[in-house]
Amino acid sequence: MTLLSPVWLLLLVPVALLAVTYVVMAMRKSAYAVRFTNLDLLDKVAPKRPGWRRHVPAAALLAMFVLMVIGFARPTAEVQVPRERATIMVAFDVSASMEATDVAPDRFTVARQAARQFVQGLPERFNLGLVAFSGQASVAVPPTLDRQAVLNALDRLTTASGTAIGEAVFQSLDAIRALDTQDEPVPAHIVLLSDGSNTTGRTPQEAAQEAAARGVPVTTIAYGTPEGTITMRGQEIPVPVDGPALESLAQTAGGGFYEAASGDELQAVYDDIGSSVGYRTERQEIWMWFVAAGLIMAAIAAAASMLWFARLP
Repeated sequence: MTLLSPVWLLLLVPVALLAVTYVVMAMRKSAYAVRFTNLDLLDKVAPKRPGWRRHVPAAALLAMFVLMVIGFARPTAEVQVPRERATIMVAFDVSASMEATDVAPDRFTVARQAARQFVQGLPERFNLGLVAFSGQASVAVPPTLDRQAVLNALDRLTTASGTAIGEAVFQSLDAIRALDTQDEPVPAHIVLLSDGSNTTGRTPQEAAQEAAARGVPVTTIAYGTPEGTITMRGQEIPVPVDGPALESLAQTAGGGFYEAASGDELQAVYDDIGSSVGYRTERQEIWMWFVAAGLIMAAIAAAASMLWFARLP
């Protein structure tokens, strides 16, 4: 336990002086009683002496003061906080081929709408992360419970050249592994939205095999048609969707395959993921524990004094 405001402990000095004063006064009373030589008369005058009970209210009151002072000093301790470890990573294709308009208004817009719908429908208990990929893949949002952060990142996505589907899966796996602080693996799922034409980096098949080895299913969603084209430098370039490649990736990794799926159709992804509650260690202020204990001591002091002496301490 550490204290954030230890200067408050100076208040223990007057508390200690109060305790010393009480002890001195109690000893004086004992000495006076001993000087009362006629013990028979003393028994008749005060046949029932309170004994140890007379010290209970004072001890409880002093304990209250000590606990309150420690509370003012803002003690902290390392506390085990439960957290949901189940994680879903959305891997979003931002390659230039996603600008094809064979899916109205274009592949990119439709995929983003489905991703937003999926994020908004995801149960709050799941961690959610976002990987964006074109010629390279990067984690746009690490796994988090903050849905708005993911939605904002989706809105900021822009297209670029190249398509690294395999790298997107590997980046997603690495983000999931970062949460795996226990012996038990994190229950996770990757949802990859793409038109399926890998052009750079490790292959989707390598990524699928790695995902299967780690027990992380990959669900793929294909956007586009065989007739898709984009215009670059005044030239029309064909960008047909590669559905079979995405379907093969999903099958190898134990996930599902969809074509231009909506968020509703993807509900099975989070219905089947399950739950795994882990713990993380956080340093938290625990002053309220000491204040609560102090109030209990005050109540004990008052109750004991009222019960045995018919007065408040």
